[in-house]
Amino acid sequence: MSATAPARPVPWSRLLGAELRWVLRRPRTLVGLGLFALVPVLMAVGIALSDGPSRSLLSQVAGNGLTLPVAALSALLMLLLPLAVAVAAADAIAGESQHGTLRGVLLAPVGRLRLVVMKAFGVLVVAGLAVAVVVVSGTVAGWALIGPPVVPFGAGGDGALLSLSGSVLPVSDAAYRIGLAALWTLGQLTAIGAVALAVSACTEHPLVVVSSVLGGLILLGVLAAIPALEPLRPYLITTGWGAAADVLRDPIPYRGLAHGTLVALGYLAVGAVVLTVRMRRRDA
Repeated sequence: MSATAPARPVPWSRLLGAELRWVLRRPRTLVGLGLFALVPVLMAVGIALSDGPSRSLLSQVAGNGLTLPVAALSALLMLLLPLAVAVAAADAIAGESQHGTLRGVLLAPVGRLRLVVMKAFGVLVVAGLAVAVVVVSGTVAGWALIGPPVVPFGAGGDGALLSLSGSVLPVSDAAYRIGLAALWTLGQLTAIGAVALAVSACTEHPLVVVSSVLGGLILLGVLAAIPALEPLRPYLITTGWGAAADVLRDPIPYRGLAHGTLVALGYLAVGAVVLTVRMRRRDA
Protein backbone atom coordinates (compact mmCIF):
# COMPACT_ATOMS: atom_id res chain seq x y z
CA MET A 1 0.00 0.00 0.00
CA SER A 2 1.61 3.24 -1.13
CA ALA A 3 1.76 6.26 1.13
CA THR A 4 -0.04 9.39 0.05
CA ALA A 5 2.40 11.95 -1.37
CA PRO A 6 2.41 15.32 0.39
CA ALA A 7 0.70 18.12 -1.47
CA ARG A 8 3.08 20.34 -3.38
CA PRO A 9 3.07 24.00 -2.33
CA VAL A 10 1.42 26.41 -4.72
CA PRO A 11 4.02 28.43 -6.73
CA TRP A 12 4.52 32.08 -5.79
CA SER A 13 3.62 33.25 -9.28
CA ARG A 14 0.26 31.53 -9.07
CA LEU A 15 -0.44 32.87 -5.58
CA LEU A 16 0.43 36.47 -6.35
CA GLY A 17 -1.24 36.34 -9.75
CA ALA A 18 -4.48 35.05 -8.24
CA GLU A 19 -4.43 37.75 -5.56
CA LEU A 20 -3.72 40.44 -8.15
CA ARG A 21 -6.64 39.32 -10.32
CA TRP A 22 -8.90 39.17 -7.28
CA VAL A 23 -7.95 42.68 -6.20
CA LEU A 24 -8.35 44.25 -9.64
CA ARG A 25 -11.74 42.64 -10.19
CA ARG A 26 -13.30 44.25 -7.15
CA PRO A 27 -15.67 47.04 -8.26
CA ARG A 28 -14.77 49.17 -5.24
CA THR A 29 -11.10 49.05 -6.24
CA LEU A 30 -11.87 50.33 -9.72
CA VAL A 31 -14.24 52.99 -8.39
CA GLY A 32 -11.61 54.15 -5.91
CA LEU A 33 -8.94 54.42 -8.60
CA GLY A 34 -11.33 56.41 -10.75
CA LEU A 35 -11.97 58.76 -7.85
CA PHE A 36 -8.24 59.24 -7.31
CA ALA A 37 -7.85 60.11 -10.99
CA LEU A 38 -10.67 62.65 -10.76
CA VAL A 39 -9.58 64.50 -7.61
CA PRO A 40 -6.39 66.09 -9.08
CA VAL A 41 -8.38 67.20 -12.14
CA LEU A 42 -10.96 68.90 -9.93
CA MET A 43 -8.16 70.52 -7.93
CA ALA A 44 -6.55 71.79 -11.14
CA VAL A 45 -9.84 73.21 -12.39
CA GLY A 46 -10.49 74.93 -9.06
CA ILE A 47 -7.00 76.42 -8.95
CA ALA A 48 -7.18 77.58 -12.56
CA LEU A 49 -10.47 79.37 -11.90
CA SER A 50 -9.51 80.90 -8.55
CA ASP A 51 -8.42 84.53 -8.31
CA GLY A 52 -7.95 85.32 -4.61
CA PRO A 53 -4.46 85.17 -3.05
CA SER A 54 -3.78 82.60 -0.35
CA ARG A 55 -0.88 81.27 1.66
CA SER A 56 -1.94 77.64 1.50
CA LEU A 57 -0.02 74.94 -0.32
CA LEU A 58 -2.64 74.85 -3.06
CA SER A 59 -2.07 78.54 -3.76
CA GLN A 60 1.52 77.71 -4.67
CA VAL A 61 0.24 75.51 -7.51
CA ALA A 62 -1.13 78.48 -9.47
CA GLY A 63 0.94 78.82 -12.62
CA ASN A 64 3.09 75.95 -11.37
CA GLY A 65 1.47 72.76 -12.66
CA LEU A 66 4.09 70.22 -11.61
CA THR A 67 3.43 71.11 -7.98
CA LEU A 68 -0.09 69.68 -8.26
CA PRO A 69 0.85 65.97 -7.86
CA VAL A 70 2.55 66.68 -4.53
CA ALA A 71 -0.33 68.87 -3.35
CA ALA A 72 -2.83 66.17 -4.34
CA LEU A 73 -0.87 63.47 -2.51
CA SER A 74 -0.64 65.64 0.60
CA ALA A 75 -4.38 66.33 0.57
CA LEU A 76 -5.48 62.76 -0.14
CA LEU A 77 -3.11 61.26 2.43
CA MET A 78 -5.16 62.87 5.18
CA LEU A 79 -8.18 60.61 4.58
CA LEU A 80 -9.00 59.12 1.17
CA LEU A 81 -5.76 57.21 0.54
CA PRO A 82 -5.79 55.55 4.00
CA LEU A 83 -9.48 54.78 3.45
CA ALA A 84 -8.70 52.94 0.20
CA VAL A 85 -5.97 50.92 1.91
CA ALA A 86 -8.25 50.10 4.85
CA VAL A 87 -10.99 48.89 2.51
CA ALA A 88 -8.50 46.69 0.62
CA ALA A 89 -7.22 45.21 3.88
CA ALA A 90 -10.76 44.63 5.12
CA ASP A 91 -11.66 42.74 1.95
CA ALA A 92 -8.39 40.76 1.99
CA ILE A 93 -9.02 38.80 5.20
CA ALA A 94 -12.19 39.83 7.05
CA GLY A 95 -14.21 40.02 3.84
CA GLU A 96 -13.09 36.60 2.65
CA SER A 97 -13.69 35.16 6.10
CA GLN A 98 -17.22 36.56 6.11
CA HIS A 99 -17.96 34.98 2.72
CA GLY A 100 -16.32 31.67 3.62
CA THR A 101 -13.61 31.80 0.94
CA LEU A 102 -10.78 32.21 3.44
CA ARG A 103 -11.43 28.73 4.84
CA GLY A 104 -10.62 27.14 1.49
CA VAL A 105 -7.40 29.12 1.24
CA LEU A 106 -6.35 28.10 4.76
CA LEU A 107 -6.98 24.43 3.94
CA ALA A 108 -5.02 24.61 0.68
CA PRO A 109 -1.27 23.79 0.59
CA VAL A 110 -0.34 27.44 0.80
CA GLY A 111 1.16 27.93 4.25
CA ARG A 112 0.18 30.63 6.69
CA LEU A 113 3.24 32.81 6.14
CA ARG A 114 2.81 32.63 2.37
CA LEU A 115 -0.83 33.60 2.85
CA VAL A 116 0.24 36.65 4.86
CA VAL A 117 2.63 37.68 2.09
CA MET A 118 -0.08 37.15 -0.52
CA LYS A 119 -2.61 39.34 1.29
CA ALA A 120 0.00 42.01 2.02
CA PHE A 121 0.91 42.01 -1.67
CA GLY A 122 -2.70 42.67 -2.64
CA VAL A 123 -2.99 45.62 -0.27
CA LEU A 124 0.36 47.00 -1.45
CA VAL A 125 -0.82 46.80 -5.06
CA VAL A 126 -3.91 48.85 -4.23
CA ALA A 127 -1.80 51.45 -2.40
CA GLY A 128 0.74 51.60 -5.23
CA LEU A 129 -1.93 51.95 -7.91
CA ALA A 130 -3.70 54.68 -5.95
CA VAL A 131 -0.50 56.70 -5.56
CA ALA A 132 0.45 56.17 -9.21
CA VAL A 133 -2.98 57.28 -10.43
CA VAL A 134 -2.82 60.45 -8.33
CA VAL A 135 0.68 61.27 -9.58
CA VAL A 136 -0.11 60.66 -13.26
CA SER A 137 -3.46 62.44 -13.14
CA GLY A 138 -1.98 65.33 -11.16
CA THR A 139 0.96 65.72 -13.52
CA VAL A 140 -1.16 65.67 -16.66
CA ALA A 141 -3.90 67.91 -15.23
CA GLY A 142 -1.38 70.31 -13.72
CA TRP A 143 0.58 70.72 -16.92
CA ALA A 144 -2.51 70.94 -19.15
CA LEU A 145 -4.74 73.19 -17.02
CA ILE A 146 -2.21 75.19 -15.00
CA GLY A 147 1.01 75.04 -16.98
CA PRO A 148 4.67 75.68 -16.09
CA PRO A 149 5.69 78.38 -13.58
CA VAL A 150 5.04 81.93 -14.74
CA VAL A 151 8.66 83.09 -14.34
CA PRO A 152 11.28 83.90 -16.96
CA PHE A 153 13.12 80.82 -18.15
CA GLY A 154 16.38 82.63 -17.59
CA ALA A 155 15.70 82.70 -13.86
CA GLY A 156 17.07 79.20 -13.54
CA GLY A 157 17.02 75.80 -15.24
CA ASP A 158 14.36 75.26 -17.85
CA GLY A 159 11.49 76.56 -15.77
CA ALA A 160 9.82 73.23 -15.01
CA LEU A 161 8.94 73.70 -11.33
CA LEU A 162 9.00 76.72 -9.04
CA SER A 163 9.97 75.55 -5.54
CA LEU A 164 8.45 76.99 -2.37
CA SER A 165 11.87 78.57 -1.75
CA GLY A 166 11.60 80.61 -4.95
CA SER A 167 14.10 78.73 -7.11
CA VAL A 168 13.19 77.33 -10.52
CA LEU A 169 14.02 73.64 -10.94
CA PRO A 170 14.66 71.66 -14.15
CA VAL A 171 12.45 68.82 -15.36
CA SER A 172 14.76 66.11 -14.01
CA ASP A 173 14.79 67.64 -10.53
CA ALA A 174 11.02 68.10 -10.61
CA ALA A 175 10.54 64.44 -11.59
CA TYR A 176 12.82 63.34 -8.75
CA ARG A 177 10.87 65.36 -6.20
CA ILE A 178 7.51 64.08 -7.42
CA GLY A 179 8.82 60.52 -7.34
CA LEU A 180 10.22 61.02 -3.84
CA ALA A 181 6.86 62.31 -2.60
CA ALA A 182 5.11 59.33 -4.21
CA LEU A 183 7.47 56.77 -2.64
CA TRP A 184 7.26 58.45 0.75
CA THR A 185 3.46 58.47 0.58
CA LEU A 186 3.47 54.80 -0.42
CA GLY A 187 5.59 54.04 2.64
CA GLN A 188 3.05 55.72 4.90
CA LEU A 189 0.21 53.79 3.28
CA THR A 190 2.14 50.54 3.66
CA ALA A 191 2.28 51.12 7.41
CA ILE A 192 -1.46 51.85 7.52
CA GLY A 193 -2.07 48.73 5.44
CA ALA A 194 -0.09 46.55 7.86
CA VAL A 195 -2.12 47.80 10.81
CA ALA A 196 -5.37 47.38 8.85
CA LEU A 197 -4.45 43.80 7.91
CA ALA A 198 -3.71 43.04 11.55
CA VAL A 199 -7.17 44.28 12.51
CA SER A 200 -8.68 42.39 9.57
CA ALA A 201 -7.12 39.15 10.82
CA CYS A 202 -8.84 39.60 14.18
CA THR A 203 -12.41 39.98 12.91
CA GLU A 204 -14.85 38.66 10.34
CA HIS A 205 -16.55 41.99 9.71
CA PRO A 206 -14.97 44.32 7.10
CA LEU A 207 -16.75 47.38 8.46
CA VAL A 208 -15.01 46.86 11.79
CA VAL A 209 -11.65 47.12 10.02
CA VAL A 210 -12.51 50.30 8.14
CA SER A 211 -14.08 52.00 11.14
CA SER A 212 -11.18 50.96 13.40
CA VAL A 213 -8.54 52.34 11.05
CA LEU A 214 -10.35 55.61 10.35
CA GLY A 215 -11.29 55.98 14.01
CA GLY A 216 -7.67 55.38 14.96
CA LEU A 217 -6.47 58.07 12.56
CA ILE A 218 -9.00 60.53 13.96
CA LEU A 219 -7.92 59.64 17.49
CA LEU A 220 -4.28 60.26 16.61
CA GLY A 221 -5.25 63.68 15.28
CA VAL A 222 -7.08 64.50 18.50
CA LEU A 223 -4.14 63.35 20.63
CA ALA A 224 -1.77 65.48 18.56
CA ALA A 225 -3.91 68.56 19.26
CA ILE A 226 -3.78 68.20 23.06
CA PRO A 227 -0.89 70.31 24.46
CA ALA A 228 -0.46 68.07 27.52
CA LEU A 229 0.32 65.13 25.22
CA GLU A 230 3.07 66.94 23.31
CA PRO A 231 5.65 64.18 24.13
CA LEU A 232 3.52 61.72 22.14
CA ARG A 233 3.52 63.77 18.94
CA PRO A 234 6.78 62.35 17.50
CA TYR A 235 5.30 58.84 17.71
CA LEU A 236 1.97 59.59 16.03
CA ILE A 237 2.11 58.68 12.36
CA THR A 238 -0.36 61.37 11.29
CA THR A 239 1.66 64.29 12.69
CA GLY A 240 4.35 63.85 10.03
CA TRP A 241 2.07 63.62 7.01
CA GLY A 242 2.66 67.24 6.08
CA ALA A 243 6.31 66.43 5.35
CA ALA A 244 5.48 65.42 1.77
CA ALA A 245 5.34 69.13 0.88
CA ASP A 246 9.00 69.44 1.91
CA VAL A 247 10.02 68.04 -1.47
CA LEU A 248 8.90 71.38 -2.95
CA ARG A 249 11.57 73.28 -1.03
CA ASP A 250 15.09 73.91 -2.27
CA PRO A 251 17.15 72.34 -0.86
CA ILE A 252 14.94 69.53 0.39
CA PRO A 253 14.82 69.30 4.22
CA TYR A 254 15.03 65.53 4.57
CA ARG A 255 14.66 65.47 8.34
CA GLY A 256 10.86 65.47 8.35
CA LEU A 257 10.71 62.85 5.61
CA ALA A 258 13.20 60.63 7.43
CA HIS A 259 11.35 60.93 10.75
CA GLY A 260 8.04 60.11 9.09
CA THR A 261 9.62 57.06 7.46
CA LEU A 262 11.00 55.79 10.78
CA VAL A 263 7.63 56.21 12.49
CA ALA A 264 5.93 54.38 9.61
CA LEU A 265 8.44 51.54 9.93
CA GLY A 266 7.49 51.21 13.60
CA TYR A 267 3.79 50.94 12.78
CA LEU A 268 4.62 48.53 9.95
CA ALA A 269 6.62 46.27 12.27
CA VAL A 270 3.88 46.15 14.91
CA GLY A 271 1.18 45.47 12.33
CA ALA A 272 3.24 42.76 10.62
CA VAL A 273 3.95 40.96 13.91
CA VAL A 274 0.31 41.01 15.03
CA LEU A 275 -0.86 39.91 11.58
CA THR A 276 1.60 37.02 11.39
CA VAL A 277 0.87 35.75 14.91
CA ARG A 278 -2.88 35.97 14.38
CA MET A 279 -2.81 34.17 11.02
CA ARG A 280 -0.59 31.37 12.35
CA ARG A 281 -3.07 30.75 15.18
CA ARG A 282 -6.22 31.20 13.14
CA ASP A 283 -8.46 28.16 12.73
CA ALA A 284 -9.28 27.05 9.22
